[in-house]
Amino acid sequence: MTIEPGGDDARLARTLAHAAGLALLEVRTGSAEGKELKDAGDARAQEVLAKLLAEYRPDDAVLSEEAADSAARLSAERVWIIDPLDGTREFSERPRSDWAVHVALWQRGREYGGRLTDGAIALPARDITYGTDDPPVLPPRPDGPIRLAVSRSRPPAFVTQVAEELGAELVPMGSAGVKCSSVWTNEADAYLHAGGQFEWDSAAPVAVAQSVGLHTSRIDGSPLIYNRVSPKLPDLLVCRTEFAEKILATVARHIPEVITR
Repeated sequence: MTIEPGGDDARLARTLAHAAGLALLEVRTGSAEGKELKDAGDARAQEVLAKLLAEYRPDDAVLSEEAADSAARLSAERVWIIDPLDGTREFSERPRSDWAVHVALWQRGREYGGRLTDGAIALPARDITYGTDDPPVLPPRPDGPIRLAVSRSRPPAFVTQVAEELGAELVPMGSAGVKCSSVWTNEADAYLHAGGQFEWDSAAPVAVAQSVGLHTSRIDGSPLIYNRVSPKLPDLLVCRTEFAEKILATVARHIPEVITR
């Protein structure tokens, strides 16, 4: 693995996600099962990402699911938002491949205005990494109903209601990163979520989705804002742009009365 100090952030994001993915595949070859395997995966991927970020971007702040948060990131110019292992359940259920590594960079300043600028998602068990350095090309979609990516184990009830009104087909799959990536790989047309998430769940997928040209927003249509005091970011819509208006209008008729902001 070659990393150039001070080099391109988007390429670094891809390299880091790939490196953590390789470490996770190695962990998965061991004898651990269940919670032990989940914990081992979380710890190993966090170790890899923390070490590389400390080496190659020592002055940047980091927000990670697997590390203590620090208020210092709120005044930092650059913040890496990472999920070392997105989809721990899926990771622990061999041979499932619907788990991921998320690496994203948020930047402040006049040029960036406080937004995601770079990101990558590794799907190690599928031997592929998507990144903003080389955005995927969105293929033409097939004819048929709107396809909504949803959780295999706990799809929000309101998503089912929205799907019924849209006449949409539900496509069950694993982690948030995999569900987002399903939109640009043409397995689904949209990922709609309101069951509670954090910034690390969506930052890297949203960065890549934006580079593809997909619609990204909260489920009320408002912008997704990162590096906030609370890292909670409970809902998300990633979809092909031609369906955004229709989905948002339908969601508005079913949206939960209280959305935590």
